Amino acid sequence: MPIAGVDLVEEILELKRERNAVILAHNYQEREIQELADFVGDSLGLSYKAAETGADVIAFCGVHFMAETAKIVNPSKTVVLPDLDAGCSLSESCPADRLEAHLKEHQGKNYYVVAYINCSAGVKALSDVICTSGNAERIVRAAPADRNILFVPDQNLGAWVTEKTGRKMDLWKGNCYVHVEFTRAAIERIKARYPEAKVVAHPECTYAVRLLADEVCSTERMIGYCKESPAREFIIVTESGMLHRLRREAPEKVFIPGPTETCACADCRYMKMNTLEKLHDCLLNLEPEIVLPEEVRARAEKPIRRMLELSA
Repeated sequence: MPIAGVDLVEEILELKRERNAVILAHNYQEREIQELADFVGDSLGLSYKAAETGADVIAFCGVHFMAETAKIVNPSKTVVLPDLDAGCSLSESCPADRLEAHLKEHQGKNYYVVAYINCSAGVKALSDVICTSGNAERIVRAAPADRNILFVPDQNLGAWVTEKTGRKMDLWKGNCYVHVEFTRAAIERIKARYPEAKVVAHPECTYAVRLLADEVCSTERMIGYCKESPAREFIIVTESGMLHRLRREAPEKVFIPGPTETCACADCRYMKMNTLEKLHDCLLNLEPEIVLPEEVRARAEKPIRRMLELSA
């Protein structure tokens, strides 16, 4: 194990060259990982960024379903995840076997399954189309008018899309544990301290929090909104890692972490499981590796491609 600091960073960069690897970091990763990565962004965008490179290895600094998505769209590349236990409360709220059983139980509803990208490869393989928080409204508007929609796994994002589209959907009872920790009272208190600040919230937040927001949007849209807005101060209601990217890309603006009832520290424990040391080791050993049965991978890719067609 190399020593922490400059030597560790240099060894990671050397391993990256030796492995012909690309390092991807989700917006919620720690600052040190974001600054080392080749690309920083959201999960699907990063997977396609990797596809545009000639890399043989993808080191995905995110959570398990994100690395699976990278493998789905990059089947010939080796995909490694620094910590295999980096899961996701939202993805885990909708296991593939439970969804499959639910669909069988409710066959009469002839569900058109819209799955948020924050789900496992197995769930994607059972879905008709995938969406992101950025394109969910468009995807739902394009859903067949004669089909009942089952939206999985995030009930808050699904409810927000219903508000935007007016399309009735059955919502899976899942959520992101980080985003539901934000409360109306906590956001009202921080807004009182910074009355000129714009409140920018992720749609995975609850309805009560979304009502207080000046803008409800995906993490990628947050960048554009904050850059384009004439406002100088912004209260950011999403996972804390997003603040680092915002401060890097709009250094002239002030970004205030949205607080929960207990602290201004909305950290995802799963996202924070990845470290520079683990990134070094996964590049050195090319493990933990993400491996998917080809049948599942191919089935999971189809609804992603359908999403891209509908988003074009």
